[in-house]
Amino acid sequence: MPRLIANALLFQLGWFACVLGGDGPWLLVVGVALAVHLFWVSSWAREGKLLISALLCGSAVDSFLMHLGVFDFGEPRTLIPLWLALLWLLLGTTLNHCLAWSAQPWWRASLLGAIGGPLAYYAGAELGGVGLPLGTVPTLGLLAVIWALVMPVLHGFARLYRSQYSPA
Repeated sequence: MPRLIANALLFQLGWFACVLGGDGPWLLVVGVALAVHLFWVSSWAREGKLLISALLCGSAVDSFLMHLGVFDFGEPRTLIPLWLALLWLLLGTTLNHCLAWSAQPWWRASLLGAIGGPLAYYAGAELGGVGLPLGTVPTLGLLAVIWALVMPVLHGFARLYRSQYSPA
């Protein structure tokens, strides 16, 4: 139980560091949170593939949405900002731990994604100064649909990699 609580707290700490700190030195907090996660809560051998998959999948989704005009970061960009990409890495750390309860049945992950995803983006946009050019309600509706699909996919990655892991 202490590791689950630590996992949730590390995620929240990293989330605030990313959203409030942007691409500045506060991102070092994410590095510390990730290090604590990998040394105390889990390990790179157990979750490295999952973390990289969450980072790449999420960054691709958000970069695509940015190019569709869903997000405005205040300057022309090819990829999402580092702080947003790191949020996906942090989310990956929760899938086998504090969010493991949402993996089965699949609809729990969809429901969590449909509610929690848009709420996190809304809070992040408000705190981090990210524009939502399509408007708040249409953007949150679109994000609800996307996150209802993304969360089960991320849990699918977690399940796949857990089945591949064999302790040394």
